[in-house]
Amino acid sequence: MTASPLPAAAAPLVVGASTLRNRMVATAHASGYVRDGLPIRGDAEYWGRLAAGGAALLVCGGTTVAPESVPRQGNILQLHRPEAVGPLRERVKAIHAEGAVAVCQLVHLGRETLGAQSYYAPVAPAAVRSPREPTAPRALLGSEIDEVVEAFRVASAHALEAGFDGIELHAAHAYLLEQFLSPRTNPRGDGLAVLERVIAAIRGLSADALLGIRFSVDASEDVALTPDELAALLPSVDPLVDYVNVTVGVRTTYVRDMATERPPVLDDLAQLRPLVTRPLVASHAFRTAASIGDALAAGADLVGMARALIADPDLPHKVLTGRATEVRPCVACNEDCRTFDPVLLCVVNPDLAPPGEPRRPAAPLVRAWRPAHATAQRVAVVGAGPAGLECALSLTHAGVADVVLYEAADRLGGQLATAASAPHRTGWAALLGFYEQGLSAARVDVRLGQTAGPELEEFGAVVLATGAAETSPLLETGAMASSAVLARGIPSLAGAAHVLVADDGFGWWPGCDVVELAVAAGVPRITLVTPGTAFAGAIPPESRVQLLERLSGTCELDILPLCTATGIGPEGVTLAHRTSGRATTVPADRVVVVGERRPHGPLDCAAPLVLTVGDAVVPRRVAHAIAEGREAAARIATAGGHRMPRRPAAPLPLAKPN
Repeated sequence: MTASPLPAAAAPLVVGASTLRNRMVATAHASGYVRDGLPIRGDAEYWGRLAAGGAALLVCGGTTVAPESVPRQGNILQLHRPEAVGPLRERVKAIHAEGAVAVCQLVHLGRETLGAQSYYAPVAPAAVRSPREPTAPRALLGSEIDEVVEAFRVASAHALEAGFDGIELHAAHAYLLEQFLSPRTNPRGDGLAVLERVIAAIRGLSADALLGIRFSVDASEDVALTPDELAALLPSVDPLVDYVNVTVGVRTTYVRDMATERPPVLDDLAQLRPLVTRPLVASHAFRTAASIGDALAAGADLVGMARALIADPDLPHKVLTGRATEVRPCVACNEDCRTFDPVLLCVVNPDLAPPGEPRRPAAPLVRAWRPAHATAQRVAVVGAGPAGLECALSLTHAGVADVVLYEAADRLGGQLATAASAPHRTGWAALLGFYEQGLSAARVDVRLGQTAGPELEEFGAVVLATGAAETSPLLETGAMASSAVLARGIPSLAGAAHVLVADDGFGWWPGCDVVELAVAAGVPRITLVTPGTAFAGAIPPESRVQLLERLSGTCELDILPLCTATGIGPEGVTLAHRTSGRATTVPADRVVVVGERRPHGPLDCAAPLVLTVGDAVVPRRVAHAIAEGREAAARIATAGGHRMPRRPAAPLPLAKPN
């Protein structure tokens, strides 16, 4: 293996009785391949694929220790049940087969329900209500604390029986162990004693098993430990464990979106490092080789990632072999990886799929198909939005040598570029940069500012990724389209005294982005009108929390729900109120409308194979565009005798647990 451009990241590390092959950790998350609390087909394959990408330590999350901590839909692993041991053995075997160390994170949610229905009442050290819940939990009785300790012991025994190399205790994100440790949720002050009992119970199962613990390093108003409280606690906990994992936040804030561009724990490492003698794991928002290097230079021994490895499980191998520009980037959009619908999916990674599917299901629209004449020797892709970009790049990975990409605009990206230009949404720019680099490396013939025409008949296959246009009756009376405003940026709203945003009622990003753009432009008054019931109601919950924090106190922002903008006149914008039926007029000197997107009309093309993908079929999300672009490439490759690879990771030196 060639020397790593990040030698600190490539160095092995002894943690407890295990040797890690490098310094990169897949931090706790769930595969989603769980039904009725037990792993199903696809679970072991997911974890094996993740280990094959090169991470040294895999922490399997989404694992509860007690029935009262289980959502009733059964999509979280229930390790208090002995029948979980058998299928978990397959998970561990898959991880070990690829040379990684396997740790199982255990959690009791306590008073936090994750917003899911449960058969049982939530419990906590005291009846102190979480600000994320409508009611206070039931306070645990003294004898029930013994049962909590036993629950962690039993679940740990099951994990070790399944072959896991160790256990990580979840004492972060405002869950039960942190509720015990925080004076705001446990006035008895016995939190450290309870934690010590849990640790002793697990240590009694095995002297060699790894034992780690996860803490949140930032304070919140309700439970999370303050920096001083955590600093006081760490010297007592450090001798009892094999490693300490630090992350951020509580539920609704611990999965930061793309507005968080710098890993937040970097600023805490200087204070934490002297307090921890055991290996220190820095986690959250590490997505690049540069940020991994920053964490190691700041004192972390290991760097933890979850979403970045969901987007590209090969990230460790690519970083360690000097191919960081080939990493398919996590954009931190939180749109798919947080839903588990029906399993763990990722907007930018179409290889993640439901059980039995080779990739994320997608169906390009077939406009022409003459098998006798179709070939993959020369392929044209028309449109360089996310669907076209993914298709062109995937064709090169499948071995198609002659790919021509047409784009009528003078830049790549389409709506992807527009989204990346919005304030706090620059994560999309990383994805666009990935495509640009990949197309350049593959020597794709990119023709910017050129509209495809009759020459398309010369190609063996054509993919139409021509996108969609934003439409609204208000555009004919003086309003500006949200996409045009975002593409132009601050100058489109500069100097405005009052901007009215007419949302489409679906509460997605365009309306939110225009509001933030108006704030960035210094607009003193903003009104958002929506026929829906709420502002930002459809964006991911974590993103909504962060958005509202950013907007707090920035300007005079009025939200008018259940109202529809019906026209623009000399006096302002006419609104129809859904509940009262009355009409009012709101004066505004700029009006931006989030209109309906309609596909551009299809090009006439006589090529033997013509597929339409992305917004040119039906305008939807980036995930649909990428999946359809990948699927179109796969169908063309198959028609031409090529094979669409899954791009498995190149082998890394194995370092199995001692």
